[in-house]
Amino acid sequence: MPVPTDATGAVFIRQQDSEVHLDGKGQLLYSGYRVRILHPSALQIGNISLAWNPAAGAPTVHVIRIHREGQVIDVLQAASFEILRREDQLEAARLDGNLTAVLRVPDLRVGDELEFGATIRTTDPTLGKDDAGLLLLGGEPASGRYHLRLSWEARDRPAIKMTPDMAAVAQEGANAVDYRFDNPAALAPPKDAPPRYMWQRVVEYSSFADWQGISRRFAPLFARASDLKAGSPLKAEAARIMAAKAQPLERAAAALKLVQQDVRYIYVGLNGGNLSPATAEETWQRRYGDCKAKTVLLLALLHEMGIEAQAVLVNNGGNDDGLDERLPSPRMFDHVLVRATLEGKAYWLDGTLPAVVPPAPEPVMPYEWVLALSAQGSPLERLAWKPADRPDQLSLFEIDAREGFDKPARITNTTIKRGINGLQQEVQLSAATPAQLLSAFRQNAIGDTWQTIEDVKWRYDQKAQASVLTIIGTGMVDWDDQGGGSKGLALPGGGFNPPEKRLRAAEQDQDLPFYNKPEFDCRITTVRLPATTKPGQWSHKDDIDTRMFGRNYYRAFDLRDGALRMVRGSRIEQKEVPAATARHDNDRIARFDNSMAWITYDPAGTTPPPRAPRPVPATYEIDWSADHVPCLASMGQ
Repeated sequence: MPVPTDATGAVFIRQQDSEVHLDGKGQLLYSGYRVRILHPSALQIGNISLAWNPAAGAPTVHVIRIHREGQVIDVLQAASFEILRREDQLEAARLDGNLTAVLRVPDLRVGDELEFGATIRTTDPTLGKDDAGLLLLGGEPASGRYHLRLSWEARDRPAIKMTPDMAAVAQEGANAVDYRFDNPAALAPPKDAPPRYMWQRVVEYSSFADWQGISRRFAPLFARASDLKAGSPLKAEAARIMAAKAQPLERAAAALKLVQQDVRYIYVGLNGGNLSPATAEETWQRRYGDCKAKTVLLLALLHEMGIEAQAVLVNNGGNDDGLDERLPSPRMFDHVLVRATLEGKAYWLDGTLPAVVPPAPEPVMPYEWVLALSAQGSPLERLAWKPADRPDQLSLFEIDAREGFDKPARITNTTIKRGINGLQQEVQLSAATPAQLLSAFRQNAIGDTWQTIEDVKWRYDQKAQASVLTIIGTGMVDWDDQGGGSKGLALPGGGFNPPEKRLRAAEQDQDLPFYNKPEFDCRITTVRLPATTKPGQWSHKDDIDTRMFGRNYYRAFDLRDGALRMVRGSRIEQKEVPAATARHDNDRIARFDNSMAWITYDPAGTTPPPRAPRPVPATYEIDWSADHVPCLASMGQ
């Protein structure tokens, strides 16, 4: 494509080709381009990198040239690739065996055109000629000409599914389909729509007829890898667990802890192992493995103890919304774990998680779609979603100001984290000594809130499945002088920002639902009031209990026993809000109570605040890590 005289941006794409060819060995991936460099920031495209699995064969580099004012410079005459054999993700505990070749194009200048073309074969030993993949054009490509092509041998035609924007330009032939774009427009996905609506300018292809076929393909791999030979040391491990534990749930928990704690996680993709699992006995011998290896090891132990269990493919990246609308593809999954039947109920067991996570009725990650592996072939399965029963995070703030307005208050701050955030904190803090924790917080936290830090306590509560961190110290309370001896204090974490309007640009579909990422946050603040004051001298802002855009906003106060207590809860109760509901709530935003959680002292006051409609417990009165805590009006103590 000719370069316009008024071309702007970093580059102009004179031609870019992305082609996939399917044959009896797998896939050939061709990438080629000729790019005019318009800005110094684009010179980095001269750092060319190729990565491939040597088991599938070496890549073929067809051309690297510089076009400069009618002159053609063959880069490969003066420069060559350097092959890096170092594992580039060792720090992430990954061994994949891939090679990387790099070439730094010499003497590349602004105004030059860089031409490149290379083909890489991808062949997965597990899948053979069967596979699936995507062709896509990004939402904001640089100006220029683009060509995407999917082709196949006559006997290897895949199923193909295109988004409407690709179907509109598809040029279909007998053994290929082409997509051509000149200066493609920028595409913005529908604002705040559920993730499945983010798919734009995508072509899917798959040689699998259905999801059951993928389930059938992988099930024998895990069955064979988990089959134990006579005399296997794992049989002795299973016998030891059975002798020590009487109930199936206890035995499953012991087996899971063994896999989590005694086998370290390392991703192993060597020799085509990115889809095929290592055997249970191999993993036990070397005491490391990835999610597939840990799943196989766990299956072997459970089956040896007579516990029904199966491997289940999932997506840990949170990219499974709308998976039922996609073509069947094993590439849609990035993790595998175990689902076992214990005492008539289904439990999830993940050998890659820390050893504090037991078998649970629900997986730690919020999966939407899963694929169980079975010999007969299981269909894609949807996991039901409901609003969280327990907060993901609780923040408790206790301010003991009984000594008076002008004295430092004793402060106790506790955070309780669940789910992945809680487990991340467990990994970070479990190896630290109490002295190290105290030193770190004294070094980093003393400032606006804290004058002194006396103690730092941390524990992981396995019953509550929560990381609990408590900081105890002193600090000055920022009382606001309101004149005449009156004081005010905005309680930390007590206010709500008003929600934003849920609107979309006029050219976007106005009837799509709006998406809320599920969360449940609870904040509890208790102020032990100065001993010289009386209840009638105190007042507070109004309570809040409203629902808007699928979220429940709740705040309640309670004054008794010399302490002013506040609880503030915020929970997503609808993941997808219908457009009509969003339009209705847009009109309600002006009436939203976004007041900060002010409490006020008036020395002339004589009337105590009205009795709270329901008691609010103080930070020190109940176990806030328990299952049922009053963070919303609908939740009791």
